[in-house]
Amino acid sequence: MAAPRRRERGRAERHRLIVTAARELAEAEGWGAVTTRRLAERVEYSQPVLYSHFTGKDAIVAAVADEGFEDLATALHRARAGHRNARAGLRALADAYLEFARAGPAVYAAMFTRGTGPALGTAATPAPLKAVFGELHDTVEPLATARGADPEACTELLWSALHGLATLTEGSRLRPAAHRARLDLLVGLVTAGA
Repeated sequence: MAAPRRRERGRAERHRLIVTAARELAEAEGWGAVTTRRLAERVEYSQPVLYSHFTGKDAIVAAVADEGFEDLATALHRARAGHRNARAGLRALADAYLEFARAGPAVYAAMFTRGTGPALGTAATPAPLKAVFGELHDTVEPLATARGADPEACTELLWSALHGLATLTEGSRLRPAAHRARLDLLVGLVTAGA
């Protein structure tokens, strides 16, 4: 009984090591640098061991994305916790979202731009992605309800706006000096009439 559990723990540790190595390598050198050969060297296991955990690079990127969604949900929850004022909670959440994207652009890319993941509201939606939506929704829902708007639509709109800001900022398409003003405007639009 102890041997199978030990093997399971060892397998989980290898899996975690591979995902962490991929994440670190992608952040340092970009996703183009992440190959199974480089990961095998980095984690000191053979390529067949990597393939016993993942079917290939896309599966590794998907695992990094899942981990990123877990981390983002945690960051959003922490940011909005303790804010009794809906506007302050929304602002803290928006700041945390954009900081997450800024601090880990490769992970953010794995989450949103390196492939097509499952959509929200389907049976295939992973729990970490649902958790991110839940944090956004729980912040927006009282504001949307107060103005008679659909909370899910308002959540999707907020998420779209934050994603657009994150993506355009990463691509150096927005004026850095206007960052605060853009967030003030977004929060003002979402909280207007609430």
